[in-house]
Amino acid sequence: MGPGGASTASPWTPSERELERRDVRRRQRRRSLLVATLMTVGVLGLAATAIGTAPGWQRVQETFFSYEDARRAFPAILDGIWLNIRLFLVCQVVILPLALLIAIGRGTRSPWLAPARVVAVVYTDVVRGIPTILLIVLLGFGVPALQLQGLPNDRTFWAGVALVISYSAYVAEVFRAGIESIHPSQVASARALGLGHVATLRHVVVPQAVRRVVPPLLNDFVSLQKDTALVSALGIFEAVYTARDYGNFYFNYTPLVLVAGFFVVMTVPLARLTDWLQRRLAERERAGLR
Repeated sequence: MGPGGASTASPWTPSERELERRDVRRRQRRRSLLVATLMTVGVLGLAATAIGTAPGWQRVQETFFSYEDARRAFPAILDGIWLNIRLFLVCQVVILPLALLIAIGRGTRSPWLAPARVVAVVYTDVVRGIPTILLIVLLGFGVPALQLQGLPNDRTFWAGVALVISYSAYVAEVFRAGIESIHPSQVASARALGLGHVATLRHVVVPQAVRRVVPPLLNDFVSLQKDTALVSALGIFEAVYTARDYGNFYFNYTPLVLVAGFFVVMTVPLARLTDWLQRRLAERERAGLR
């Protein structure tokens, strides 16, 4: 009993059986981690031994893993990778709103907006059927050749436009899937509260849809990050073209491996963020949250 006759609850302590369960789970986790570590080290060790003892390893090491060539090409590669990063960031900012507009236009059911729906359907079908590298070549070489007044002739600009056109079609379909995943009761409830079609989209449908499609959107942007290397088809000195130019001059392809490392460093954090968001979304759905 506490002061004034009030009872005070004693702190909960786990039972011996619960402590045993925790100890068993702890030992199982340690054993699983140990086995996984040993298996990983063993497989990697066998692979490294097989590669290192191969007859042509010395030649491969000199051609693809030369420290001297990596050091010599590093400044030019760094300048090139900044162009890839700028292309990625600028294109990403343009793709998101454009793709959302396309998805909304494709999903509209108003007869007054039938032309917008037709244009959105044709746009996504046609653009997704054309390889991205073909769009880059067609726009990068074709539009400057027209010498149109008032339009830039810079190949980098048109390469970025091609990436925006290509990826906006894919991202629009991701947004459309998210919008269509919203239960009709959400729209009905918004209409019952007096919201119009535009207000329902803005305050109810689109916010929920965007939250649901964040992981697949990030996957698309991982691909966009890598596809900025396709602008090398226009002879633009981004990272990949710079590495190829070095290899053609010195007959050493270490810079290509260096560029691959740069792209991995840029891509892995975004991929891990995607995995974390997917796990978080799954946990929220299991908990009944939205």
